[in-house]
Amino acid sequence: MTSAPQEPTVPAQTMVGPRRYVQGRGVIGTIGKHLAPLGDSIMMLAAPSAWELAGATVRDSCAAAGITLWHERFGGECTAAEIERVATAIRSSGVSAIAGFGGGKALDTAKAAGHLAGVGWASVPTIASTDAPTSALSVVYTDEGAFAEYRFFPHNPDVVLVDTELAANAPHRFLVSGMGDALATWVEARAVSEARASTMAGGTATMAGQALARLSWDTLLAYGSAAREAARHHAVTTALEKTVEANTLLSGLGFESAGLAAAHAVHNGLTAVAETHGTMHGEKVNFGTLTQLVLADHTSAEIDELLAFATTVGLPTTLGEIGLAEGDLDTLRTVAATATAPGETMHNMPFPVTSTMTLDAMVAADAYATSYRRRHGLD
Repeated sequence: MTSAPQEPTVPAQTMVGPRRYVQGRGVIGTIGKHLAPLGDSIMMLAAPSAWELAGATVRDSCAAAGITLWHERFGGECTAAEIERVATAIRSSGVSAIAGFGGGKALDTAKAAGHLAGVGWASVPTIASTDAPTSALSVVYTDEGAFAEYRFFPHNPDVVLVDTELAANAPHRFLVSGMGDALATWVEARAVSEARASTMAGGTATMAGQALARLSWDTLLAYGSAAREAARHHAVTTALEKTVEANTLLSGLGFESAGLAAAHAVHNGLTAVAETHGTMHGEKVNFGTLTQLVLADHTSAEIDELLAFATTVGLPTTLGEIGLAEGDLDTLRTVAATATAPGETMHNMPFPVTSTMTLDAMVAADAYATSYRRRHGLD
């Protein structure tokens, strides 16, 4: 008698990614060609500012490709209610696919709504501020802007199209925030690999996923500062192209297929306090990365490497820079408790982490960064 196949005792190595990734200057003018395989009727969920900037180009390109375009205004936050609203609009319109157009929250809403409505989805970021465009998940927030949950989907976007001219013409703070998000990728991937924990893709990391995570870090340290200067002057350069790719593709593939750990857990904890809501995603993540390096007892040399880059490009490294008052331990306890809640990615660290450990690491990270700034005459 043949025995039934046994479930593997170790999770399989898994890597996922979008079906097609397109990046370059002016590629928004070719969007119709890239969306056409998804059907002849497509909804564009667009942030108002993004649509005002490039909506006419999108309409013209889609019309030339024979696509009937439905424009739906994004409500501004990726909440459960907004996802359901957009999913209802998809069903009512009968479109064959949806594309998110704008920042990460518009893209995440489009993915989640497309999944609920049973249609394909595409990501068309107009800024390079997060690694959301490529992933098969959405980060869902409460109406107040606090992290609520991750939602996972059976596949990644069908198309990701990134126009680097649009990214360069956006305020450069978006690009820098994307660097903060992407810098965490390698720091977290190492921890997840050491813990042999599961990644966001549902298995353990492949060598390819880890290599892309490391490449994201190396690319940013090599080109990020030059890219920031290019973005400040709305110029598309090779450094900017490489940095946009690191922020979007390398970090996107790396975080999903190599894993998240303390840095993003601290980010999620920071969203639980209103004082940080004026700080961008990648800016909060950057403080989370610094906290993870302290928490995991990395060397001063490695922490200094992160601080040197962060201060050069303008990423926050202290609690004050992300809106929190020095010595406000009650608020930090809320952050730490949220960051270590059951199911959080904090528990992908290679050792058990408590809320008290997280609180201490945040306090120490802030103190070290403050000292670093004084030592280098930055205050």
